[in-house]
Amino acid sequence: MGLHNFKEYQEFNEDKFTKRVIFNEGGSTAFVLNFMPGQELAPHKHPGSEVYLFVVEGSGKVIIDGKETDVKTQDIIHSGGDGLLSFTNSGSEPASLYVVLSKTPNEGYSKNI
Repeated sequence: MGLHNFKEYQEFNEDKFTKRVIFNEGGSTAFVLNFMPGQELAPHKHPGSEVYLFVVEGSGKVIIDGKETDVKTQDIIHSGGDGLLSFTNSGSEPASLYVVLSKTPNEGYSKNI
């Protein structure tokens, strides 16, 4: 069993968003993405994976395959790994997303940024 406190992974950087890996087990990866207002995650894919995002704090815009959706605290989003996914913190407060990749496409997806 692994037990972690979410707050330990909420590390914000004024220059760019941060990614903090919590678990990398059994071919799946769970991590936290932290965004200051205006910061964004560029469009990208997660080949062969399913992506689950939970908005723990804040708000923003998720774009999946060109469809833009406003999200806020406690929203849960799912995307197939072949979907082109991006996120922008369009709110006035920091935002944190808890993300699970059901199958980690490669080692690059399970590293801190």
